[in-house]
Amino acid sequence: MTEIEILAYALNQFADLTADEFNLSISCWHTKIYKKGDYFNQQKTICRYLGFITEGAFRSYVIDKKSYEEKNIFLYSKNQFVVPFKSFINQTPCDYQTQALTNASILYINIDDLLSLYKQSHKWERFGRLMAQEAFNLTIERMESFVFKTPEERYLDLLKNHPDIFNNIPLYHISSYLGIQGPSLSRIRKRISGK
Repeated sequence: MTEIEILAYALNQFADLTADEFNLSISCWHTKIYKKGDYFNQQKTICRYLGFITEGAFRSYVIDKKSYEEKNIFLYSKNQFVVPFKSFINQTPCDYQTQALTNASILYINIDDLLSLYKQSHKWERFGRLMAQEAFNLTIERMESFVFKTPEERYLDLLKNHPDIFNNIPLYHISSYLGIQGPSLSRIRKRISGK
């Protein structure tokens, strides 16, 4: 399948968009290639694009003001959307940076084009609502995972949600995302591989 066919399939699965409804958007999607380290969106800038990852992985992170340590808050991988959602929806400056962890490729749509699609189709409006729900759930699950789950459970969730990410990014990014130190991640991986 081509990248646009994969996107059409993903949108059908996610929001029940038919081929005709997806076709309303065909001219709105554009391809962008990222080199490892390139930014999808930088802190204090307004995000104007919703991206669908066709290759590679991204992270959203903040820099701790005391230690200057980078802390990964979200990870995005192939066939997932990448977007600092609050900045995108509200068109306000973003509180964190979103960066390519690997060489990557996305299909992206501009906020203005997406808003136009919302006016043309109830299914596209539904897509917007589902994206908002998904962003809310992702944020709440992320926050609750640090309250209710052990590091091992967070690791298992990461394996489930981003199965290929371990092959593509350094383990220190995974440790940062899980909120643990490298030696703890090594112990968790050893325990799980021994099961």
